[in-house]
Amino acid sequence: MEKKEVPSRRSFLKGSTGIGAAATAFTIIKPELVRGAGKEKLKAGIVGVGGRGRQAIVDLINGSENVEVVAAGDIFEDKLESNLNWIRERHPAVWQRVKISPEHKFIGFDAYKKVINSDIDIVMLTTPPGYRPMHFEAAVEAKKHVFCEKPFGTDPVNVRRFMAAAKKSEELKLTVVSGAQRRFSADYMETVRKIQEGAIGDIVAAYAYWVGTPVIQQPKGRDPKWGDMTWQHRNWYSYVWICGDQIVEQHLHNIDVINWVMGTHPVKVVATGGAVWRPRDEVHGNIYDHIAADFEYPNGVRLSSYCRQFPRGLHNNVSELVVGTKGRSNVHDMGERKANPYVAEHTALVNSIRGDGPYINHAMAVAESTMTCIMARESAYSGIEVTWDMIMNSKLDLMPKAFDYDLKMEVPPLPVPGQYKFI
Repeated sequence: MEKKEVPSRRSFLKGSTGIGAAATAFTIIKPELVRGAGKEKLKAGIVGVGGRGRQAIVDLINGSENVEVVAAGDIFEDKLESNLNWIRERHPAVWQRVKISPEHKFIGFDAYKKVINSDIDIVMLTTPPGYRPMHFEAAVEAKKHVFCEKPFGTDPVNVRRFMAAAKKSEELKLTVVSGAQRRFSADYMETVRKIQEGAIGDIVAAYAYWVGTPVIQQPKGRDPKWGDMTWQHRNWYSYVWICGDQIVEQHLHNIDVINWVMGTHPVKVVATGGAVWRPRDEVHGNIYDHIAADFEYPNGVRLSSYCRQFPRGLHNNVSELVVGTKGRSNVHDMGERKANPYVAEHTALVNSIRGDGPYINHAMAVAESTMTCIMARESAYSGIEVTWDMIMNSKLDLMPKAFDYDLKMEVPPLPVPGQYKFI
């Protein structure tokens, strides 16, 4: 049999169009669209004030003295108020720069529009990920810089919508920083640079894991006053349309690291999964509790990926491993962590906008990692091999076509390979 020639890791990188994640991969520029020139503080607004949103406010303000938060929106008033109160009580120093007047607290499904149209420079998108493409598109249209929590969508149609807005954000020289915080962790950044320079030779295999505990937001079940859409938002991690399943919402972190190292996305995947311990009830929704995936990159390198959510007290493993011809790396062993990456990403955001540091736009890179995860999920659900071309042409659109607190929402059954159809 004729041996197929596989290009070396370094020669592959030279021809790759993938976006590197180290800040040094970008040209230093002074974006013209920012109004926060000189010593004037940048103004930020946030869409989605849940647990992740409140911490993003804290990290943003701790990350730079040149920013304050002046607007906030959520679909639930109790969530917005309770999480702002959490900041006030737990982080009084941060609260000094949270200057959200009552007129700039917006409630409802259109709250994102009101936040984006406020007098702000930065919009922070921290709602459940199903909404990310819609909100990001609106932010780019309004020419706002963006902190965008990962993942960047839950289905192919809407991630492509995100990608179109990502291209426009690049043309406008908008700063876009993702919540894939490993890209701002100095130990990861230095190690990825060294791997790409050949520190462990040519890459021959990669492994990614997220084995941890489940996210059960409403263990006591539904409040009788909540309609279907209200319930699914308050218990969002259990529903595919709004969370994307664990491989998209959580395991993206690890898969994104491997895409970053490889400089591109895989070309195909075969995956398997299911729900073993998750009960078939509305608290646990219609997501799997494990997915294993075998990805292949353009140069033939394989990524073995495994995510699982066990009940508490059992095995856990959140890690990455890259194997080369001259050694192996956990992708953070050749550098030193210098700062909390959750804070560092916001420091980089503000510095990029102000021109005090390298220009950063991770919109397309993390969108590709999001699509990589969706590609594997759809393979596991359907039981077929899914290629990059297939997922980029998929017609799957999970977003509701109407939004109302009491909207009736049918829940699709747990996907069964052979019955679930890839579209």
